[in-house]
Amino acid sequence: MDKAISQFDVPKLAELPEDIRERILAVQDKAGFVPNVFWVLAHRPDEFRAFFAYHDALMEKDSGLTKGEREMIVVATSGINQCQYCVVAHGAILRIREADPLIADQIAVNYRKADITPRQRAMLDFAVQVSNAAHTVGPNDHARLAEHGFSADDIWDIGAIAAFFALSNRMANLTAMRPNDEFYLMGRMPRDAKA
Repeated sequence: MDKAISQFDVPKLAELPEDIRERILAVQDKAGFVPNVFWVLAHRPDEFRAFFAYHDALMEKDSGLTKGEREMIVVATSGINQCQYCVVAHGAILRIREADPLIADQIAVNYRKADITPRQRAMLDFAVQVSNAAHTVGPNDHARLAEHGFSADDIWDIGAIAAFFALSNRMANLTAMRPNDEFYLMGRMPRDAKA
């Protein structure tokens, strides 16, 4: 049975501005499907563009954080914020980035007990603090991260990813964004075991 992917109207591909159509088709070519976040946010094209521009600036650049660590931040904060879409979608990306079928579930449920390094635990402690209680962040929090080798730019990145995905979590919950079925199995089995 087909289920709605949003509480709001989802536009058809042909109805979208050319730049958004091109982006959606490029994602489909690369992933083999279109993550529902693209369809749901296309409801408002200007906001779609702004959202993905900031997403790409945070998640695709060279950084002191690995791409896997960035996804850890998304999964941990999304779990705390009870965002099903982001836990499922970014959990799939995290499993692939870390080549670990267990890590995303561990981090989503309780990152404090996950099989991660002390450095990564400090990173996630800070990310969750920014996501849920940013008003409590102070110099001691920055100092704790510096003790784990994070630069000022890294600290900005951790906080910015947590803050951006707090917005994303709330939009996903507002819209009742449904995760694509494809995400659930991604990265759970070695590629050669799927055949």
